Amino acid sequence: MGKTLVIVPTYNERENLPNIARAVLALPVSVDLLVVDDNSPDGTGKIADELAAKHPQIHVLHREEKNGLGRAYIAGFKWAIAHGYDFIFEMDGDFSHDPNDIPKFLDAAEKENADLVIGSRYCNGIRVINWPLKRLLLSTGAARYVRIITGMPVSDPTGGFKCFRRRALEALDLEAVRSNGYSFQIELTHKLWRTGHKVAEVPIIFTDRFVGTSKMSKKIVREALLMVWRLWFQNGLRRSPRARVAGRKI
Repeated sequence: MGKTLVIVPTYNERENLPNIARAVLALPVSVDLLVVDDNSPDGTGKIADELAAKHPQIHVLHREEKNGLGRAYIAGFKWAIAHGYDFIFEMDGDFSHDPNDIPKFLDAAEKENADLVIGSRYCNGIRVINWPLKRLLLSTGAARYVRIITGMPVSDPTGGFKCFRRRALEALDLEAVRSNGYSFQIELTHKLWRTGHKVAEVPIIFTDRFVGTSKMSKKIVREALLMVWRLWFQNGLRRSPRARVAGRKI
């Protein structure tokens, strides 16, 4: 198994971060943690620095301002590639994603030789806890919307618990990614799928945050609705993958 990094973007997560770090370090597999903090006014960045000083597996990337989830992950991806990690995770910092699922992702990546493994809330049923019905209908409706327009056979295209192989991220033109939120998750998955990269899903239980506040907004939803059509046009109005062009960034 190669070097593994979990990227956790944070903004006002001081209540959750120490527990997230403890859970990641306690895993039965060797995993490093990168906290990407967007200058949290509640002092999350300072707590991250204190954790990093105590644990060599924890690293911190400070950004000057809150600039969206997608931009935070792009910064984390670049850091991971520069530091030679083989498996790079996206994971929320509020325990909506269970760190104990990480070995399951790595196992799926190895067994299926997958370039991307997605933690699915809707694979073989619905596994969501603490969401109001309106939020659940929005999410499941968005998943169906993406599948219908793009043809991408992924049950949870807006899910944010993911494991990328290094080779998959290196195939992406990270500078060309401009989306954030739901649309960021859809864009990266679609770009890899449409160029023939192997995408796998593993079922997870998603538990909405009990501490802190959600970053969901109407702007994020609108961006995702428009992004899906843009991706369809980028794929030549196709609803199936195209042949991969060797050496070409996507």
